[in-house]
Amino acid sequence: MADDGRTNADRDHQCCGMVEEAAAKSRDRRAARREKPQPWIVRKLAVGMTLGIIAYTFYVYIGRFCVRMIRGDSGELGGRGIGIAFLVVFCILGLLMLWSYERVVLTSPGVAAEHVPKSPQPVSNNPVPQWWESDSASDIGGGEYENGPPQPPPRRERTRSHAHSHRSASGRHAIFPPPAAHIPEKHDQNEGQGEENTGMTDAIPPVRAARAGRTADATAPSQPPRNERRHTNKSNINAHTNGNGNGNAIIAPPPLPMKYTRRPPMTPQLLPEHRYCRRDGIVKPPRAHHCRACGTCVLRYDHHCPWVGQCVGARNYKYFMNFVQWAMIFCIWTFATLLAQLIKEGNDGGVDLDAQEIVIVALAALFALFTFALLASHVYLIMLNQTTVESLGVRRMKEREKHVLGRMFAWYEIGARRRTKKQWDAEWGNPNTEGNIWWLGSRRKNWESVMGTHIWEWFLPLGCSPANGLAYPVNPRFDEDGRWRPRKEWPKEFQ
Repeated sequence: MADDGRTNADRDHQCCGMVEEAAAKSRDRRAARREKPQPWIVRKLAVGMTLGIIAYTFYVYIGRFCVRMIRGDSGELGGRGIGIAFLVVFCILGLLMLWSYERVVLTSPGVAAEHVPKSPQPVSNNPVPQWWESDSASDIGGGEYENGPPQPPPRRERTRSHAHSHRSASGRHAIFPPPAAHIPEKHDQNEGQGEENTGMTDAIPPVRAARAGRTADATAPSQPPRNERRHTNKSNINAHTNGNGNGNAIIAPPPLPMKYTRRPPMTPQLLPEHRYCRRDGIVKPPRAHHCRACGTCVLRYDHHCPWVGQCVGARNYKYFMNFVQWAMIFCIWTFATLLAQLIKEGNDGGVDLDAQEIVIVALAALFALFTFALLASHVYLIMLNQTTVESLGVRRMKEREKHVLGRMFAWYEIGARRRTKKQWDAEWGNPNTEGNIWWLGSRRKNWESVMGTHIWEWFLPLGCSPANGLAYPVNPRFDEDGRWRPRKEWPKEFQ
């Protein structure tokens, strides 16, 4: 019986090992596929579909709508003159759309590897990575800009970590010895914060150590009430028991007054070590990003567009905007004129509706809404001189600030939230403009930096963007490493 039990256990162990090995191989294969660029036929498949839809639209609109009006068939929207006018307008709009589409499809967005030589990875001067500081909502609230008290973590995070510490106390003490009891001492408010990491174990990795230090400092005092977090300077007394558990209370000094302030990411984004691409082995130019679908770093990367079969970047962004403009106008014209024809046929009663015209009306309505939303969003981004990737970073920062404001004020205290945001803007500036490292000073300058300085370039796929995608002027409100500075550190002419 004992041998049978050991045999079954060995068999189960082997089965589990085989399952784990197969799962690991499957994960490795998926990771390897993600690292490889998409095949050329996959990237260009949507281009063929787009051209097919355009060709079918030309056939239905000209062959089944305009020709019947030119022939003078009964039940049509107009006579010969209206048919010729509709045909001319439709062809002009279609040719402008196809011209713009040809430019954006055949123009490379700009490949960084063709302009930057390969180089070894630069050595970072900062041994502790700072990426985790900008991912948590608790990093927005904190002390003053100069050595202020750290921001307490969210309420549910502290509760979850406290409960987890009770559940895993025995397991943790098997690895790390329990720390000695720490009795807080009185410190002058003018002293530095050099003792913040006291009691941390050297065995903790650097990032975990930094997190543990912040959590330890933030969870030592009890959570201040909501009115105290609104800058009410009330004293708070904490009782600590000694190691013998006799319950002798030691009165802790009152905590420093808490002030919530904006804390933008402090990543020096202009330093070479923060712009290095391990896949291509190059130091990327500013605003360049690696596209996984294309398998290369793209200059001023905005997004990978399947409808054009490649990325939209520094060299073809203007043509992309021209294409979206004319595609929207083309779809609106097609939708409006064919819908008027269908309404007339329906009112006449004796004429059957053309099913192919109904299909084109539906497609034109869909793509008109899509291109309008796309055009509006990209006009907004160009006015701010932001790419789609860069706008996501600003959005994450705003979401973190919204989360912090939700902890500071009740949901109905709208005025208090607005005043706090104005106070943050007075201290740091607007995140979309003054807090944008590529802001050129005005929306007109931002627009001309992409679409050109001549008005006809804004609508026709002629010329090119003034910027070459390799270098961009930096907002003087940022330091030389690419960190956003508070208003008091800006140059005098911008304060």
